[in-house]
Amino acid sequence: MIRSKKTLGIIALFVFLGAFGGNISGFDFSTIEGKISDFTLDNGLKFIILEDHSAPVISFVTLADVGGADDPKGFDGLAHVFEHMAFKGTNEIGTKDYKAEKKALEKLDQIYYEHRAEEKKGRLADSTKLADLQAKFEEAQKVCEELVEMNEYSVTVDREGGVGLNAGTGYDQTMYYSSFPSNKIELWFALESQRFANPVLRQFYKEKEVIKEERRMGVESSPVGRLVEEFLGLAFKVHPYGISLIGPMSDIHNMNKKTAMEFFHKYYVPSNLMIGIVGDVTPDQVIKLAEEYFGDLPASPEPDRVITEEAKQNAERRVAVFDKSQPFLLVGYHRPDITHPDDAVYDAIADYLGQGRTSLLYKNLVKEKKIATNASAFATFPGGKYSSEFGIFVVPAKGVTAVECEADVYAEIQKIVDEPIPQEELDKIKARAKASFINQLSSRSGMASQLVSSQNFFGDWREMFKSLDNINAVTVEDIQRVAKECFSRENRTVAYIETIEE
Repeated sequence: MIRSKKTLGIIALFVFLGAFGGNISGFDFSTIEGKISDFTLDNGLKFIILEDHSAPVISFVTLADVGGADDPKGFDGLAHVFEHMAFKGTNEIGTKDYKAEKKALEKLDQIYYEHRAEEKKGRLADSTKLADLQAKFEEAQKVCEELVEMNEYSVTVDREGGVGLNAGTGYDQTMYYSSFPSNKIELWFALESQRFANPVLRQFYKEKEVIKEERRMGVESSPVGRLVEEFLGLAFKVHPYGISLIGPMSDIHNMNKKTAMEFFHKYYVPSNLMIGIVGDVTPDQVIKLAEEYFGDLPASPEPDRVITEEAKQNAERRVAVFDKSQPFLLVGYHRPDITHPDDAVYDAIADYLGQGRTSLLYKNLVKEKKIATNASAFATFPGGKYSSEFGIFVVPAKGVTAVECEADVYAEIQKIVDEPIPQEELDKIKARAKASFINQLSSRSGMASQLVSSQNFFGDWREMFKSLDNINAVTVEDIQRVAKECFSRENRTVAYIETIEE
């Protein structure tokens, strides 16, 4: 049943973090790497395990290699919808009478498709027929709601001592989190396997309305939300990074269960899932339970990655959002994906340019000139699996426009292009990067997340432990070279809020 296995030793996570946190550069991470095991079921589902018996707790992270970039055309936002649906239960969890509920859900779907078919006729739609179908839909939805055992999934987790039940959808991947007492390990396997074996999209249409409201609040009623959406649409002409993660309102409205289940059966398959487990477990426990609960999931080919590539940008792009709110500036430059050899260099530039109170942008714009209340830089935005953006965010001070801040941003960038940064500054950057890396591993859930993310992005969780080597390898010359390659006007996209009077 298992293609590979590696013997694990016992490790207490807090011990190595406490013992070596003050001398990170002197610690050999191979001692930790050697105590991690992985195995893959015959159906392609991969497990990565790290034992830590310091407390009777286990953290679980399930990663699905699917995100907003994989949304099908006309249904953008569907990956995010599944984050909501994952907590609605199965044919055993979340229902008072699944036989009756299944029949009621089928009737509800039938009415929905009839209503949507008429609605798609636009001006030629029969308003009387639409009103009649809407009334029938609302009545059928009430019947379905009466058969739902509300929040049974999360209630079960809480009742059994589970904590941290959550999920997050990005452009590149979707992750599901939870932690349980170690004596509840089999319960987690039972619950999690059911989510992927027998999902029921109950309350699907109701949840669509919740997501529509999320969009209204987070994008349409938010000046910064609209700005980011405009920026992404301008920076990415053809790649799906240019489409809002939550999707346009028309696509949310257009979503249906048929397309949703097709999406599920394409991406939520064993070969496209990986599970990180860190805590009070043994590999033998995990192997036995994995085979019992996940072994019967049918194998399926790993879905193709996005093949659309963004062409090289050869002209500056600009967009202004007019609003009564305070101004805001967002500047981006195209950069390679995070598997590129210069990824650590981009991280170093982001740190030096705009992370923390000692960064160039913060010192110049916020502390000295006082033309901004905040200024920061991010090495990768909005995703990392594909070519992305190096982003700079500035919040101008009262009475200062975004355009007035813009010139100072470019002046600080030009310093990195024209002159090598001091070696002592690079040493500080490396020290902060190492400390940040350690901090990400300071919890069981954080460690599990890093392991599966590294596996997903790089094809091997061991690459996680090479990140310190990559950081150490960055030179002053690397930073100037990459800055010259990246920070050109023709590679720049600028979006800003221009404050207007009511």
